[in-house]
Amino acid sequence: MIDFVSLHLIVTHLTLNIMATHHYLRLTFILLFVLTSFVCIYFIIKKRKEKKAPKLLSPEKYNSSIIGGMKEIAASDSFFNIWPYVSELKAAKILSKKIKESELVHKVYRNSTEDFEHILLATEQENHFVEIVVDKNKKKVLGYLFLSL
Repeated sequence: MIDFVSLHLIVTHLTLNIMATHHYLRLTFILLFVLTSFVCIYFIIKKRKEKKAPKLLSPEKYNSSIIGGMKEIAASDSFFNIWPYVSELKAAKILSKKIKESELVHKVYRNSTEDFEHILLATEQENHFVEIVVDKNKKKVLGYLFLSL
């Protein structure tokens, strides 16, 4: 027959095994959390490095956007929000951060078919501009180019 001391030793041994298993599971979950965090951080950094810079337009693409001539419109008539793209141009050091946003938009032109808008942005040099070409149908920026008058 099992005496009280033997029973106590068996219960203590089982309790220690359960505690060790609990400790092992807890450490395993902590390790999984840390590994998952590192994997997430890796992919976030990788995605930021792959972010594309603003696209410089080719002469062919630019010429296809000025079909039928251009007419000047008021900057307030432009439908497109250019400011996120302007921020990308500044981050890529294509536009100077010194120019105030209120002085940045020089002129806005729209082609005769009203498919494209050309937005001239002032630079630090006189008669030199960065021109953004916007496709109104696709509602996106095609790219930019440098313009000297």
